[in-house]
Amino acid sequence: MTILPSVYYGTVEYWAALVQGADDVVIDIGENYVKRSERNRTEIMTSGGVMQLSVQLAHANRPRQPMHSMQIDYSKRWQHQHLVTIESAYRSSPYYDYYGERFTKIYNHHWTRLVDLNMATLEELCSILRVSVPRISEEYIVATTDDFDLRTKGRVSGFVAEPYIQTFSDRHPFAGNISIFDLVMCEGPAALGLLRRATLRAESQTEHAKGALEGISL
Repeated sequence: MTILPSVYYGTVEYWAALVQGADDVVIDIGENYVKRSERNRTEIMTSGGVMQLSVQLAHANRPRQPMHSMQIDYSKRWQHQHLVTIESAYRSSPYYDYYGERFTKIYNHHWTRLVDLNMATLEELCSILRVSVPRISEEYIVATTDDFDLRTKGRVSGFVAEPYIQTFSDRHPFAGNISIFDLVMCEGPAALGLLRRATLRAESQTEHAKGALEGISL
């Protein structure tokens, strides 16, 4: 089984895991919110390079808050900032005219919970990529050793993305694991094939350290 957190757009790696996991994927919204993670952040390519966009949250510093209870803070105009930044970065991309308006509608809606905003972006992207929306669990899922778990903090990623032409590729090197939004705006329908061909591998820091020690043992 592939276990995913609820995320704001999600990285290319996240979506490769979702696509390759097929019908055995679940999104866990019963886990505790993790600060400084893609649960409320995403990275896009801009004229100045990779930029991070963050959804403002209420009481984000309180410990051990379930994801499904996280409330969005509208005291700052983060939606306007995200929308303007995305338009500036991708209006010249091949597929912005096809898909841009779908996401504008999401930003014009007042979402109360972070998971509802994340679900809106998930459903829109699943529609564009023509893949099924994964099932949702409101209860925390205990992973087994056979599960592919992308919730883990400190996970060492072995993800390898297939290169594609990004906006501002004449100014900046390829960024292979930024927001799925970038891949969709640059590749459109071809994005699904890139996700299927991507190399996925994840291991814990303990496994990574063990492997390193085995590699240097006599």
